Amino acid sequence: MAFPPTNAAPTPSHYELLQVPATASADQLRRSFRLLSKRYHPDTTTLPAGEAQEAFRRLRHAYAVLSDPGSRRAYDEELRRAVAAVPAAVRPATRVVRPVPVRRALSGGEWFALLLLAMALVLSLIMGIGVAWARGVELMHRPSWWSVPQQGSLAGQAATAAPPVVESVADDLPAA
Repeated sequence: MAFPPTNAAPTPSHYELLQVPATASADQLRRSFRLLSKRYHPDTTTLPAGEAQEAFRRLRHAYAVLSDPGSRRAYDEELRRAVAAVPAAVRPATRVVRPVPVRRALSGGEWFALLLLAMALVLSLIMGIGVAWARGVELMHRPSWWSVPQQGSLAGQAATAAPPVVESVADDLPAA
């Protein structure tokens, strides 16, 4: 990889593009690439098409170089030589490249999916209430634990309740 002359604006390194440290593992590289590729992909960003394609191309190239162990070692060695060749007084300060915040409107397909979800919710509520009504089920029923005792305690209710009516068997026998 050829680095620009010192008077030109320095291009960010592959590590800066992927926003990971130089000691990042393969898993960290993959997670960072996936996150940033969602942000900069031309189909999902609000950036101008040319700018988005260029940013995504650079991101893919950086990931391709750093994900291969051999090319990563060669890139790291080239990066060390390039940094050592530039005098400390001329070296730019380490930059941290921050992603461009992307807030995009929902696409037509996403709006359609939300509409279908809302319609399914309303339809299921209507069907549930309709089936309950057709069966004659009470729509509003208080749970047993929610009712409040009238006399203040359960023992007071049992004592004041009328005794159960017991019919005698003798009343049902025929007269002799």
